[in-house]
Amino acid sequence: MTTTLTFPVLLRLIDERSTAFRAAVASAPSLDVQVPTCPEWTLFDLAQHIGEGRRAWAATVAAGPAPAKSAAEGAPAASREREALPAWLAESTEQLLDALREAGPDRGCWTWWGASQSPQTCGAVARHQLQQIAVHTYDAQVTVGAPEPLPDEVALDGVEEFLFTCVATTSAWPHKPTAFDFHATEGHSWRLTVDGDGARSTRISAPGTTPVAAADEGPNAAGVSVRGTASELVLFVYDRIPADSLQIEGDAGLFDLLRAWDPEE
Repeated sequence: MTTTLTFPVLLRLIDERSTAFRAAVASAPSLDVQVPTCPEWTLFDLAQHIGEGRRAWAATVAAGPAPAKSAAEGAPAASREREALPAWLAESTEQLLDALREAGPDRGCWTWWGASQSPQTCGAVARHQLQQIAVHTYDAQVTVGAPEPLPDEVALDGVEEFLFTCVATTSAWPHKPTAFDFHATEGHSWRLTVDGDGARSTRISAPGTTPVAAADEGPNAAGVSVRGTASELVLFVYDRIPADSLQIEGDAGLFDLLRAWDPEE
């Protein structure tokens, strides 16, 4: 697996999305407003999740391949003071970025995605962290009534990162083997194949372009395909926008089976 974004670019984009997240939080009339895309959370809950999560991953990166470490003990709690919260969030991001810079992309790191197509390295952690902050920045923007599409370079890498990290598994698919095709209007496509051997994704040729992967990898025809901008695809797979926001061909019910699937590694 090769990422489409270099390590320095990943770190820059994490910083940029984190800045956009803080801007959305700062513009909210109240930290107690509910987050529509995460209805169990207030905006303060979301901010707390972002800050604590980045601190925890900073500690995990620093620990190397050892089991995840907790950064909660002795760490300053998220402040409910409007003036103090942005500084706490900025410090959380900087802790993560400092840890990643110190480790470099190739060092081993504990991750929860052991059986996926993503390596257990600090580079893969940075790649996933970018998508986490990007999607949650969208959450914050929706909350304040100013949603923006994910930046193109973030979203195009995000479709593949989600498929390679969050979906890939060696656990057997409990239904009839099939495939899901994802087509970004920017000209990139991926196929997710699910069968008795688990779930694996590959880049495929976008419709009307020269093939970049064998067309017969997995089923000859996908059971369902979804088309939209890369941003729309990322927001769809993370349950931020509904299926009717995109163009779907084939058996749309297969997405319900995929979402309900809970593989046991």
